[in-house]
Amino acid sequence: MHTQHKGSRLDVKAPATIPYFLQEQIRELIVDGTIRPGQPLREQELEQRFGTSRSPIREALRLLELSGLVTHVQRKGFRATLYTETQVRHLYLLRAELEAYCLRQAAVADDLAPLLGELRRHDGAIAAALAGGDVRACISAACEFYLAAARSTGNTPLAGMLSKLYEQIEPLRYLLARRSMASSAIQACTRGIVDAMAVRDVERAAFLVRDYLADVLPAVVDAYRDAALQDAEDLAPRYGRA
Repeated sequence: MHTQHKGSRLDVKAPATIPYFLQEQIRELIVDGTIRPGQPLREQELEQRFGTSRSPIREALRLLELSGLVTHVQRKGFRATLYTETQVRHLYLLRAELEAYCLRQAAVADDLAPLLGELRRHDGAIAAALAGGDVRACISAACEFYLAAARSTGNTPLAGMLSKLYEQIEPLRYLLARRSMASSAIQACTRGIVDAMAVRDVERAAFLVRDYLADVLPAVVDAYRDAALQDAEDLAPRYGRA
């Protein structure tokens, strides 16, 4: 049996670059609501939190700006993106159409068995997350459910577009899931889609996607409004030294 010597080249793992690490850390604070919509992201306080210099903090914020989670305001610096109610509605309407389109495109495959197996697996993960009250796992499984359909088409731009949209709206999904984790509406939707796809009833599958998102949209808007309309005192940065 080959024994790898300590210190050999294969034993060394290059760490992720600091800006990408910081990007993920700040992203988590935005998604879970520690940093609220519209809240300023003060570089000095982030430096203190993560014990690093300003340059990688700024680069991490630029990366988050590309994903849509952070906005840069001239002469005011960075802040967590604050959407209007209209923008929230537009994002969810776009999501509904993209997910419905993914299912339509996936359904033209000669053999749907592999996709159906994947959809059932992700549906099971949603059920397990709901039972365990795991908000993040539920969101992740729901994303993978539709991304499986997108990837099955071989349409890489479509899968990339959907993935980017999911990243942008993750704070909205987290707010809703945290409020209504006990709801089985998402499970009814995904199980209905699996059943519809199994008999190639694409119109039914597309209807279920749109109907579910139209149903939850008012709750998403309410949850987001409540998170954004905090008192100024509550909106002060709360991500100081850990």
